[in-house]
Amino acid sequence: MAGEIFRDAWGIPHLRADDANGLARLQGRVTALDRAWQLEVERHRAQGTSASFLGSGALPWDRFARRARLADTARRCWDALERTDPETADWVRAYTAGVNEGLSAATAPEFARAALAPGRWEPWTPLAVWLSTHILFAGFPAKLWREHVAAHLGADAVGLFATDGPGTSGSNGWLVAGERTVTGRAVIAGDPHRFIEDPGVYQQIRLACPEFDVVGLAVPGVPGIAHFGHTGTVAWAITNAMADYQDLYRERLRRTGGGTPCSSGAGSLGDGVEALGPDGEWHRAARHTETVEVAGGEPVEVEVVETDRGPVVIGGPEGLDDGVPAPGEPPLAVALRHPPRVTGDLGFSALLPLLRARRAADVDRAVDRWAEPVNVVMAADTEGGTLHRVAGRVPVRSAANLTRLVPAWEPGHEWRGWHEPPRAGLTDGVAVMANQRGPAAPLGVEFAPPHRADRIAELLAVRHRWSAADMSAIHTDTHLASAAALLDHLAALDGPDLSAPAAALRDRLLRWDRRMDADSADAAAFAAVRGAVVRHLAAHPAFAATAAPPTYPEVFRPWLALVPRIGYALEHLLTAKELFGVDRPAAVRAALEEVAARPPAGTWGDTHRLVPWRALPPTTPYDEPGLSGDHDCVLCTSPVPGLTDLAARGPAARYVWDLARREDSRWVVPFGASGVPGSPHHRDQQPLWLAGDLVPVVTDWDRLHKETEETDV
Repeated sequence: MAGEIFRDAWGIPHLRADDANGLARLQGRVTALDRAWQLEVERHRAQGTSASFLGSGALPWDRFARRARLADTARRCWDALERTDPETADWVRAYTAGVNEGLSAATAPEFARAALAPGRWEPWTPLAVWLSTHILFAGFPAKLWREHVAAHLGADAVGLFATDGPGTSGSNGWLVAGERTVTGRAVIAGDPHRFIEDPGVYQQIRLACPEFDVVGLAVPGVPGIAHFGHTGTVAWAITNAMADYQDLYRERLRRTGGGTPCSSGAGSLGDGVEALGPDGEWHRAARHTETVEVAGGEPVEVEVVETDRGPVVIGGPEGLDDGVPAPGEPPLAVALRHPPRVTGDLGFSALLPLLRARRAADVDRAVDRWAEPVNVVMAADTEGGTLHRVAGRVPVRSAANLTRLVPAWEPGHEWRGWHEPPRAGLTDGVAVMANQRGPAAPLGVEFAPPHRADRIAELLAVRHRWSAADMSAIHTDTHLASAAALLDHLAALDGPDLSAPAAALRDRLLRWDRRMDADSADAAAFAAVRGAVVRHLAAHPAFAATAAPPTYPEVFRPWLALVPRIGYALEHLLTAKELFGVDRPAAVRAALEEVAARPPAGTWGDTHRLVPWRALPPTTPYDEPGLSGDHDCVLCTSPVPGLTDLAARGPAARYVWDLARREDSRWVVPFGASGVPGSPHHRDQQPLWLAGDLVPVVTDWDRLHKETEETDV
């Protein structure tokens, strides 16, 4: 089998091989050469071993990964894949062989800094990376927040905080059918919103063999092109469906037997553990201990317990590590139940059929095999076919399972089969999904506010005919519709009671065009007032009981912090009929006076700056750019109102798929194609990403630079 590596002007790999397995091996090799450090960080995170070279800061994640049994679930899914789909298993095995070849030649400088040597990938490792990347996508920790709010403020308060909160990941996506384009062929465009990482979480790549020729955005460490791809005759894209498909069960656990005490104090090494089931009987739970190595620190012992519901991710037989049960309450233990652990299926059988798709109907059949995470899929083909549907596995169970922790010992909370994935059509030749209540509404609880989706639909309605080249104007729209709630409060303030500076600031904000542009001083002033309102509300005695989060493991704390929760739910909190006696006009007035006395000195981009996640800090710090946009803008660059203007989340890529001519398609990523610091293609796309410009998709092999002669793969 022969393979060839080509590059375009942006260093994006274009790979060609004799068959699908040879191509997978080549993809693995090139990904390892371009992203060796990133791949190894992801492998260690999936295995719960990242603290062994990153230190104690990585320990909370490693403890969660071990207790949630991510690697074991990946192995279980791999065993099932080998039995049920040997063709895909061989293809994945070829990819990991290529990764190992590439890692053996990798020169990423981070390895020396971390005193780490590249390890070996197993055939199940890509499945572990996929699961680790997406385990928090459905936001199951939000159920911990709902439980916390209901306990202190009452069940009716839960809805006030319902919003797309910290830790969740979303996307914009829109499909314009041929009847609405200048070419008569469809266009699909959008941008996935995720935590921005360096190297980026998406890899631009082209995969070609006699069976298929696909350009798209791959997840480094996973073969094929799962989320966003264009085969020439059909293109597809996804957004997070915001479905709820993971459950948390309160468990009653007890130890049995004796043994040597654990160094952690978590019972005895010889102990068994039993869990009380809904039948009223005690059932033996699986239990073992694992040791997490910590660079610069002592090893940490982790007790891993799994009941009939799933792995225990919070607490244990003695309760929380740092907590004390309330009087009369049993020690807290919480088990996580999610489809891959139950079914042994991550949906990898969809990946090869997606690459082989020729029509929207082929994409439809392929994503019937999709499992994790649950997405809304849009597709269009050159014959006018379109697709707009939910893909993934969502269990049928009681409504209580979707909203809160449910007692494992009570009947009625079991899973009873799977929902049929909903479908939707187009409206006036357009489909828009931006994590709002759309086709997935029956499958979820919390969705993103409708502002992004409404704004995209509004912009698309401005003209009847669109081209691929027009789409970047939608990607970069900065209108903030959610500002209305706070501006209405400002407009209602009684002028005579305001200081002159506050009255001037109020009048200035009421004249503001509501665009969160990086060069806007008015946007900076609005954000400052918004942040001050959030802090004033959070400090009110009505919320005092919720200010201190439960002593759950650290990995869940982003979902439990009061200030971010109020920041993201501010629109609801300001427009609710009543808010626990809080004098909201007084809070807004105090915030306005506070900012008027110390107004921001610069523009929105001066404080709203990119803060990408890196496993290691760069040896030469980058001057990260100021950003336009905001959480509810189409240009979704998320600060945390009341806490920081810095943005860790934003468009992890942008794409425009043109079904008339694939070479008229465009794409861009926040940094570049290479994950190697110092490479000319490490950050060369960032200026385009900032400006809203896109890189042409090259499909002519003669316009590419051939990096290698034919090589055996």
